[in-house]
Amino acid sequence: MVMAVGIGPVAIPFLEVWGTLVDEFLGDGAEGSRRVIVTQIRFPRVLLAAVVGAGLAVSGVSVQALVRNPLADPYILGISAGAAFGAIGVIALGSSFGTTSIPLAAFVGALLTFLAVFTLARRGGRLSPLRMILVGVAVAALLNAATNYVVISTPDNAQLRSALFWLLGGVAGARYRWLVAPTAALVVVSVYLVVHARTLNCLSLGDETATTLGVEVDRFRHTLVVLVALLVGSVVAVSGAIGFVALVLPHVGRLLVGPDHRRLVPVAGLLGAIFLVWVDVGARMIIRPAELPIGVVTAAIGAPVFLWLLARREAKG
Repeated sequence: MVMAVGIGPVAIPFLEVWGTLVDEFLGDGAEGSRRVIVTQIRFPRVLLAAVVGAGLAVSGVSVQALVRNPLADPYILGISAGAAFGAIGVIALGSSFGTTSIPLAAFVGALLTFLAVFTLARRGGRLSPLRMILVGVAVAALLNAATNYVVISTPDNAQLRSALFWLLGGVAGARYRWLVAPTAALVVVSVYLVVHARTLNCLSLGDETATTLGVEVDRFRHTLVVLVALLVGSVVAVSGAIGFVALVLPHVGRLLVGPDHRRLVPVAGLLGAIFLVWVDVGARMIIRPAELPIGVVTAAIGAPVFLWLLARREAKG
């Protein structure tokens, strides 16, 4: 993370970054442009990228266990689109609703979307993973269309540019206060998942097997739906809709430590944090001095990987 802070249009050596952060923490930091770059611009940005990456990866692990499908993630199931629709709606209406309005709207949008997809995918009291993905894709398309309409209907040009950049995802302009909600949600959800790792492992074996092993499947699923919506909503509210992180990083985690959720949840979170920190470094260096939205870079990386995963799954039958 310290190395990532030093990389940018103004390169700052590793030792200088480290010394500046230590001085700032001890409260005797000197004034200067480099101190401002390190402590007020890049360090909060790197921290936010780490929290967002970890949050997306952990939510991906949760969703894939929930629907028993390794090709599912909050982006494909429309949860991110629901959060984006809620947040963009508040942005389009103006900022008169307070600083908590965007995270709250994103959470409500994510929760309602997840519940709608979850309900529509059930038939005869049973959840079909394939049907859930198909319903999620349809709901995501509908919400994306509605979000685009809201964006182009925004009369204020500044709000329009802000909404468009936000839709593509990014952590530019991060502030320390933005870390509070997603960090709290990440800690709560991660601890819950690790504590209930055995239940997640049982759920991955199928509803009937999980019930035989003593799992209250419906009750656990409903709790997981709320927690995933909380995590995705809080992350999307500060970073916009960033695709493929929640899909790809859990797979990388399984390749490293296997499917046991006691190890998979923390490892996937760590991988997600590292991945998005360096994707953000790439986003601000590829076409400098301009910046690419993070969502563009993750899509360029994630789309080929998704197709490879799909082909690999079909080859296995």
